[in-house]
Amino acid sequence: MEHRLTINMKRSFSQHIQEHSSLYTFTVVLLMMGIVFGAVIVNSLSLMQKEDLFHYLSRFFGQVSEGEVASASAMFTQSFLHYLKYMGLIWLLGLSIIGLPVILVLLFLKGMVVGFTVGFLVNQMGWQGFLLSFVSVLPQNLILIPAFVLVTTAAVAISLTMIKAQFSNRMKTPLMPLLFKYTMTVIVIMILVASASFIEAFLSPSLIKSTIHLFS
Repeated sequence: MEHRLTINMKRSFSQHIQEHSSLYTFTVVLLMMGIVFGAVIVNSLSLMQKEDLFHYLSRFFGQVSEGEVASASAMFTQSFLHYLKYMGLIWLLGLSIIGLPVILVLLFLKGMVVGFTVGFLVNQMGWQGFLLSFVSVLPQNLILIPAFVLVTTAAVAISLTMIKAQFSNRMKTPLMPLLFKYTMTVIVIMILVASASFIEAFLSPSLIKSTIHLFS
């Protein structure tokens, strides 16, 4: 029974990817553009802005290395609630016809934040910054980036379906099953995102601490 359920889920996911391959290509390209744009923005900062940011960043890494940050459980709760609100907003916008451009902007901003963080660390600290970004940014984003791509694509797909239903009388597919499937997809992805928050709260601080001690 479980084996059959797994096969059906894999088949359904594969079919979903094939049906929305063009949307997935678009969202991945948009996310990559955001990452590149975020990295490029670093070079446009003034020297004073870079010094201020580096000061706060150094103080944060110092607190992590000395164990002065919030407890792992508190960090997990804060991180998960942040992603929950972000993805919840994307889900809500997907149910709205006018929310389509905002969904794409949110995905672009997500990429921009990742690109800016990595770009700033490398710009200010060279190879040490690259190692720090590798242990502080990469682990959770191995889950978060695919999750955001999946949620965004699902939101864009349902939004486009609703637009077609609004302006076409030939829409034969009932919306309620699609909305239910869309909602369940977002819920499953949010559960997976909890693992990213777990990594960010329990694993990343230890990796950052070990990396900082490696430099000293």
